[in-house]
Amino acid sequence: MLVLGYCLIKAGKRGAHKAVMLSACGTSAVFLVCYLYYHAHHGITRFAGTGMLRTAYFLILTTHTILAAAVPPLVITTLVFAARANWANHRRWAKVTFPIWLYVSVTGVVVYWMLYRL
Repeated sequence: MLVLGYCLIKAGKRGAHKAVMLSACGTSAVFLVCYLYYHAHHGITRFAGTGMLRTAYFLILTTHTILAAAVPPLVITTLVFAARANWANHRRWAKVTFPIWLYVSVTGVVVYWMLYRL
């Protein structure tokens, strides 16, 4: 949804961009609630890999976790500027928020894959 929203705004389709980005926000919010609920009830799963794989996992996990903490305030700030039709500030914040949010989304899948499937 993030990449689609980016493509839509670059194509000048503001209405579709708004719908997709609000869907991305909703999906992310639901995921966060489910993630926190799961980990509050399940606990910690230890990574079983060794060597360079373990190092790579923890490097990705660390950057993912730090940036994931930044995503909600970044997204909320970006949304507030959009809601107020403050397009200059919305664009300025979106240029920072988008790559961080996308990185967190992609590395979340990578961390899951490495932890449970690798």
